[in-house]
Amino acid sequence: ELVRQLLNFNPKEIRIFSRNESVQFLMKQKFNHNPKLHFLIGDIKDKDSLDFACKGVNYIFHLAALKHVPVCEDQPNEALKTNVFGTQNVIDLAIKHNVRKVVYISTDKASNPINFYGMTKTIGERLITHANILNTNTKFVCIRGGNVLGTNGSVIHVFNRQIVEMGKVGITDLNMTRFFLILEEAINLIFKATSESIGGEIFVMKMPRCKITDLADVLIEASNKENIEIEILGIRPGEKIHEVLISEYESENTISYDNEYFVILPSIPIKGLKEHYARYKPVNFLSYGSSEGLMNKDELKKLLEKGGFI
Repeated sequence: ELVRQLLNFNPKEIRIFSRNESVQFLMKQKFNHNPKLHFLIGDIKDKDSLDFACKGVNYIFHLAALKHVPVCEDQPNEALKTNVFGTQNVIDLAIKHNVRKVVYISTDKASNPINFYGMTKTIGERLITHANILNTNTKFVCIRGGNVLGTNGSVIHVFNRQIVEMGKVGITDLNMTRFFLILEEAINLIFKATSESIGGEIFVMKMPRCKITDLADVLIEASNKENIEIEILGIRPGEKIHEVLISEYESENTISYDNEYFVILPSIPIKGLKEHYARYKPVNFLSYGSSEGLMNKDELKKLLEKGGFI
């Protein structure tokens, strides 16, 4: 989706740098072998391959990470190498090649992190923010969001598969809530933050929130299958009942940017940043969490219909 929308800007070239050969092969076919797309196999842990990918680039969208909470809990050393050391590699090579702007895609789990994945993403945010005080023309910005429906490993795909194959849906806790946004809208917001950011801030998406049980109910109803059960699995290691996009500590330095974004300003001084946002009003909440202002089932159904999931 990111590449699809980037093509609308008529770029000279887009490089897709990732380690999954089969996904790259399928993606190349999906875009009908578009000559503007160049696919590079590599890993951000490997500085040499990343160096080659960054030459002559104007913008880097950094989405690479180990993202699954249980995987990062089981193999924290691998999460550290990819999410932290890999991010530092991106910073180093962006500066080396005089990239205009690096856009780091973060997660709600980076706010008040309790799991290793969230902790590595918090460190990633800090590294990206700090890079703006280095002696460089490259600007670095973070964009933080919750769950994006339709991405790899999305709960939508998991629930739909369980409905068809198992006749039941597994939910860790009946009270669990999450932030959700459809993929197309999330990418639109990424472009907005890319163009309007000046470097050093964290753009936080304003996202709808829902109970996971309501999401399961809507998908079960849309499947037209009967006697689908909901099985309570119990909360997994490192998992939260509710997510937080802006913590109490962060809210002290957060402004309300517009109808789609909050902006968290860094605690470290970055030249011109606070002056740029001085005309915006501070937020009037202690924290921004997923447990309040929940969508009802009708609103959730409309969101899923808009995303083409039901």
